[in-house]
Amino acid sequence: MTARTPEPTGTRRPRIAVIGDALIDELRSPSGTREFVGGAALNVAVGLSLLGEEVTLLAMVGDDAPGDRIRSYLADYGVHLVASPSPLGTSRAVSDRADGGEPRYEFNAAAQARRLAFDDRAVAALDDADLVVVSCFPFDDVDQTEALRTAITAPRDRLVIDGNPRSGMMRDRDEFLRGFESLAHEALLVKVGDEDAELLLDAPLAEFVERLRAPALSLGADSRAGGPAVLGTAGRLGAAVHHDSGVARAGIVQLDGPVVDTMGAGDATLSAVVHRLAVDGIPTTDAAWSATLAEAMTIAAATVRSEGALLQRPPQESSLGS
Repeated sequence: MTARTPEPTGTRRPRIAVIGDALIDELRSPSGTREFVGGAALNVAVGLSLLGEEVTLLAMVGDDAPGDRIRSYLADYGVHLVASPSPLGTSRAVSDRADGGEPRYEFNAAAQARRLAFDDRAVAALDDADLVVVSCFPFDDVDQTEALRTAITAPRDRLVIDGNPRSGMMRDRDEFLRGFESLAHEALLVKVGDEDAELLLDAPLAEFVERLRAPALSLGADSRAGGPAVLGTAGRLGAAVHHDSGVARAGIVQLDGPVVDTMGAGDATLSAVVHRLAVDGIPTTDAAWSATLAEAMTIAAATVRSEGALLQRPPQESSLGS
């Protein structure tokens, strides 16, 4: 287990609430089957805790053995859990690489019927947070999307969104896009990947970024020059942050050792960017965004050199948690 950064005496760690999925990742390959505690939101929550923040995860977790495993894992990494009940048990994602080709993803019934309860405990956690991160949320559920919008105050100052669409979990692509965009236009920062653009728009990443950056009066958002900052990720092509002062770009970072598992790269990148926002506030210059993105890409490079999605920090970057 990676050790957490100690909290300096007399300081208050940033408080971050993460909303989204928690599940068991089952990876099938020619060498056998392995299981990890995962989910995009859970990965981000644990990553932020490792970087020094006080984190609460709002997620659906079943009252079963896999759910107990998730609860224990979060406790080990110091993440508070506000669990929504799951009548169908704990969510599971199966990545089948048994034929040695591209992975095929399947989700169980619990994952497909995911539902979060914004009860008093959840709302209190959101009200207490300096930043709120949403990842892999069921934006195609109109009622849940509206409940999410109602539960988050001052989104322009503290809301970060990663749509993280999954074809095996979506029931209505058009409604997912509408729900995601309606809240994204009100956010501080939005993350979107090239695969997200292809899945939701059948379009290049650049087109999706431009669409998210544009003010959206028709969707009910207040006018704001340039819209939210948008973190666009493109795998081997690196990442870029599109913001009011320009565009900051960074390529993938080369570190010692082979790439072992790219599963956690995007979540590690988002965790690192949110960490820097929590510590220093939103960057206001291209140089500040460039430094933030370079740090995030270094953390992502370290993460992909270990199996699973747990965030890793390069040894020379041990000060990142401060």
